[in-house]
Amino acid sequence: MNIKKYLSLVTVASFAAISITSCVQKDEWETPPINCTNKFPAATISMADFKAQAPATGFLLITTDQIFDGYVVSSDENGNFYKTISFQDKAENPTAGLQIEVDKSSNYADFPVGAHIRINAKGLRLGLDRGSVKIGSVDPTFAIGRIPGSLVSRYVAGVCNGNGLEVVAIKPTVVANLAEAKNDKYINTLVKVSNTQFAIGETYPINKTFIDYVAGAGVDTDRTLEDASGNSVALRNSGFFSEGAKLLPKGNGDITFVVSRYNTTWQMLIRKTSDINFTGARVDPTPPKGGTAITYSGSFIENFESYSLTPANLEVYPKYINDPLLGNRYWQLKTFNNNKYIQLGANSGSGSYVTYFIVPVDFTAANSLKFDFNVGFYNGNPFKVYTTTNYTPLGDITAATLTDISSAFPVPTTPVSGYGTLAPAGQYNFPAALTGNGFVVFEYSGSSAGITTTMQLDNIQIQ
Repeated sequence: MNIKKYLSLVTVASFAAISITSCVQKDEWETPPINCTNKFPAATISMADFKAQAPATGFLLITTDQIFDGYVVSSDENGNFYKTISFQDKAENPTAGLQIEVDKSSNYADFPVGAHIRINAKGLRLGLDRGSVKIGSVDPTFAIGRIPGSLVSRYVAGVCNGNGLEVVAIKPTVVANLAEAKNDKYINTLVKVSNTQFAIGETYPINKTFIDYVAGAGVDTDRTLEDASGNSVALRNSGFFSEGAKLLPKGNGDITFVVSRYNTTWQMLIRKTSDINFTGARVDPTPPKGGTAITYSGSFIENFESYSLTPANLEVYPKYINDPLLGNRYWQLKTFNNNKYIQLGANSGSGSYVTYFIVPVDFTAANSLKFDFNVGFYNGNPFKVYTTTNYTPLGDITAATLTDISSAFPVPTTPVSGYGTLAPAGQYNFPAALTGNGFVVFEYSGSSAGITTTMQLDNIQIQ
């Protein structure tokens, strides 16, 4: 080989090697710019104005290019939203919310919470569907149909921020209570309510999970929320909710949800359990009454004749405690044939009722318990009697250890119409081992859909 040609080849190879090494060592690879363009270049109408076109009945077919912006507030990542996307017109202080029906799952992957989206509604239907204004496809079966998955991109697209999909933080609208949240203007928007908790019946005596399971499968489940003002609403959880097996939190705090309505029934929807922050102490919406003059005695009789029948005093007995655990009904002072007594029933009510009348006793000095009772319109036994020595006056009755002594006082099973007559219920002799200060507890447990029997109680005697 010609020596000059050989040296020339070696020189070229050397320069090439140096060049490659230089690039690697300097790490100067450049990331190519991401070109982000919007499918729909600009909005032509506000969401509020678009939504205002919805007719009171039926639907409107959109036949022109009507383009508007929105911000996603729902998420189907955990299964609580099914083939729908809820969105509002602003990330903060929205004036309108809408829902779009799509025959496609895992929408959160394309449009996560906070995604800025733009919709061209041409070819879609707009209307009130089962209590909520929605947009969707033309469908021979439903007024508002689901847009086929392959066609979603024809109508819905993300808005670019220059490098990709614009995703912003959604600030929920803070409302004073659950009653305020039940307003048409908040439907399909994100709302936050403080001083809220699950109703006691959802966590006691059994702490329920977010959804019920039948034969191992989850089913759509409503759990009742309540606030300090006495308002309540259903928290709706899908049977496919991936966090459905979690226990409901027992405390009090704030909750963030998407407001929804099914026909006339309000149903609030969370995206995930972290939307609930119930870490504070529980608030009793129906606190115990009385208990301001507690005296432990081993010998007394209470015939209720000293109490006034004025409305302010019908449920307040300073020497005793009147405590509704479920529902809002207290043992109430009544009179018949010039005889006063206390009474409680679940007739003409709504939901479940469990209320305790709690009587302080010095068990060391006391020997026995007697009282008179009567039933009205009997359709089941709602009455139990307990003793306890670890109840804290005006405290949480569920934390006390209750010893059931009801068998000493068999409840009459008649009359099934009208009322009977107050008569001795029986007698219970306190065991010698029962000593110290404690309480006799009378429980009424009924339901508007079950046992509604009225109970009357009089002449409670400790001797």
